[in-house]
Amino acid sequence: MLGTLVNVAAIILGSLVGLVFHKTLPQKIVKIVFQVLGLFTLFLGFSMALKTNNLLILIFSTVIGSIIGELINIENYFNRFSSFLKRKANIGSEKFTEGLITAFILFCVGSMTILGAIEEGLGGKPNLLFAKSIMDGFSSIALAAAFGIGVLFSIVPLFLFQGSLTLLAAYSNTFLTDQIIGELTATGGLLLIGLGLSILEIKFIKVVNMLPALVIVVILAWLIK
Repeated sequence: MLGTLVNVAAIILGSLVGLVFHKTLPQKIVKIVFQVLGLFTLFLGFSMALKTNNLLILIFSTVIGSIIGELINIENYFNRFSSFLKRKANIGSEKFTEGLITAFILFCVGSMTILGAIEEGLGGKPNLLFAKSIMDGFSSIALAAAFGIGVLFSIVPLFLFQGSLTLLAAYSNTFLTDQIIGELTATGGLLLIGLGLSILEIKFIKVVNMLPALVIVVILAWLIK
């Protein structure tokens, strides 16, 4: 879990730096930072989504996962969790939930998260997660400058998700094949495209309700070999 702990520390440090800028930057600068983050998210999403080797797996996993997420209404639970954190920390930031969700998805659905957690789970040195920590640290500066303190609190779901993935990899090292990892990365990329569209205010997409697709894609990729 060392890699995840270092990752969390990097995000905390980056978020604190970003919060300093958040309080001093004029609105027009914050707006352009939003646009840059949106464009970067779209680019990252497309580059990851193109890694799929089976479009049917990508399509069906996203459709089935989104239906499940919509029926459960995961976004509602996430919003309630966000509101709980706001009350406990006495925070009045308007973009708290948006910042938390955006940061969590950006930090958690990338290929470095998946491969890094697997690397550490299999007993190797968490070099990928260390590299990811540097990237996330700098990214959190820009995110916190745009969204505020919600980015800092993204460490809570990040720790739970990334830590669980590391533990899962430790007990299923033969299950997570290159094909499964590739399709998982591609599905994560598709979610990032949706997130990018939301950040740019082109179209609001319930990306959180699509998160079950990350579970469905593993099952489908394992069944369809």
